[in-house]
Amino acid sequence: MANNNEQPEVVLYTDGGCSGNPGPGGWAYILVHPATGKTVEQSGGEPETTNNRMELQAVVEGLQVLKRPTFVELMTDSVYVGKGLSEWMPKWKANGWRRRENNSWKEVKNVDLWQQLDKLAAQHRLKYTRVAGHSGHPENDRCDELAVAAYQQFLGGKRSSRATGGGE
Repeated sequence: MANNNEQPEVVLYTDGGCSGNPGPGGWAYILVHPATGKTVEQSGGEPETTNNRMELQAVVEGLQVLKRPTFVELMTDSVYVGKGLSEWMPKWKANGWRRRENNSWKEVKNVDLWQQLDKLAAQHRLKYTRVAGHSGHPENDRCDELAVAAYQQFLGGKRSSRATGGGE
């Protein structure tokens, strides 16, 4: 993680969500280069997944497009991603990607995505900033809109309850 005094080279806004949890899911990111104003948006989805997987997928997808080591400010409403990066991942790695549950060891949920994120985070400098979800933050709201549109392709005309990350 980077210190708070420096200015990031890029800002990565992310969001993920599902219709049901599990259910059809979508992820999205917006990557902004403040110096040039260049902005890239991308989204995708899966027919059966969870909101936490989609939150992680959005971050992985956004970091994968960077072509060189970069100082990235990650803006997300996902407490799961934020705590995972800043608190949980070092412990999980030290314990062979396992976590304590009751009196036994269990594999970390979404370990494949956490391991991808770990490799990507090692290539870049990340500064995590939590954004309140559904609070009128333009880029976060846009990511939510893109993620919802990405999973709606799997609904086939039917609507169901919505689960988003963002601490909900």
